[in-house]
Amino acid sequence: MSTPAQMAAKAAQQTTVIPRRDPADARKERSFAFLMYAALAVAGISLAALVFQFVSDGAGALSWNLLTNFPSKVSPETSGVKSALYGTIYLMLLTAVFVIPVGIGTAIYLEEYADRRRWFNRLIEVNIQNLASVPSVVYGLLGLAFIVRGPFSLGRTLLAGAITLGLLVLPVVIIVAREAIRAVPSSIRDGSLALGATKWQTIWKQVLPGSMAGIATGVILALSRAIGETAPLIVIGAAVSPRFLPDGINSEFTALPIQIFAFSKDNDPQFIQLASATIIVLMVLLLAMNSVAIYLRNRFEQKW
Repeated sequence: MSTPAQMAAKAAQQTTVIPRRDPADARKERSFAFLMYAALAVAGISLAALVFQFVSDGAGALSWNLLTNFPSKVSPETSGVKSALYGTIYLMLLTAVFVIPVGIGTAIYLEEYADRRRWFNRLIEVNIQNLASVPSVVYGLLGLAFIVRGPFSLGRTLLAGAITLGLLVLPVVIIVAREAIRAVPSSIRDGSLALGATKWQTIWKQVLPGSMAGIATGVILALSRAIGETAPLIVIGAAVSPRFLPDGINSEFTALPIQIFAFSKDNDPQFIQLASATIIVLMVLLLAMNSVAIYLRNRFEQKW
């Protein structure tokens, strides 16, 4: 039988000794935190300076006529962004109609049905990850070669622009939707299946409602990226300063980024002011879309 002294010695040997923190590691952590906050400060100050410049330059040109008049190449006093504003709204609606079912459907297949042991499914996942980082001008060249011309031959139409922008943001929608679906606990699926529901009923009634906040937020943020893209629309041949509104998906179109580009090319200071005012209009649309995303996230987010 062990004596109390032997038991105490044995307990001391089994006691876990917490190592002292290395001062070099602490300095590295502080340095990393300093660099991170410095980068955030530089980005925030740069963004604030740009916003201040655009607001100060374009506030004087903001008026109701800017939103209700068609653009003019000779008269900045009567020039507006009506065709670009309508074209942007139509373009975003068509893009959403394309990316929402395709993106969510792909995410459901990859998360709920796909066998990751098959090379085909792994190839799809790798390509989606890679396509999310491809420059936007590449999608413009793809749209020009295969959608505007080539096999589809849709021409410089609103539908061609929506499909091109849809392909641009589709990888982002798929990735965000997959993360939202993956966040639904497996116990929800197991409980639904145990009660006799089919796999599709489980997805439709349990998984999708539980992930809808994340999916909706991702879709709106992806559209917020698409609304500011200029390069793909220039490459596929969007109209510049048209004096008409799109009358269908096969009509020519323009968008606010294209109109900003057209105004900024002019040497007249009044057109430069109109470009700044149009940037303010675009930023208001972006803030409105981001506000909707924040509302949907806070309204429908579920805590598991």
